[in-house]
Amino acid sequence: MNAEPTQSELTTTIHLNQRQESDSPAGILDEYLATLSSDERSVIEEVSRSKDKAMVVINRGSNLGSRFLITSEGANIGRASTNSIFLDDVTVSRKHAQIELVDSVFVLKDLGSLNGTYLNNISVSEKELHTGDQLQIGKFHLLFVSGRK
Repeated sequence: MNAEPTQSELTTTIHLNQRQESDSPAGILDEYLATLSSDERSVIEEVSRSKDKAMVVINRGSNLGSRFLITSEGANIGRASTNSIFLDDVTVSRKHAQIELVDSVFVLKDLGSLNGTYLNNISVSEKELHTGDQLQIGKFHLLFVSGRK
């Protein structure tokens, strides 16, 4: 009674979100910069030399390549259009997270979001940011760039 499987009965497994990337934040940023035009690269490199500004760049997901400048006043991230970093998707809470300058370093804070905030693939509630860090907010993947060490 055991019949041989037919072609239509075979299944496969698709592995999503398993990309081969550099393990170091600086390496990930370098890989991303290599894909940009010289004009785009110069904008990001200028921010990386600044001590009072930072930037997040969408490097995976919709709005790929969108850049958001972060000043010493910080930035709110969320689905509400009033946020300085507006990420329009239901996977993002209206007031999802915040980046602020605390004691001369930029800090990422989750604001009680439903889906959480991830930094370098680890769920965080509050964490110091470094150049090349990867943020995941909902389905958006962003790279953090700053001149602060």
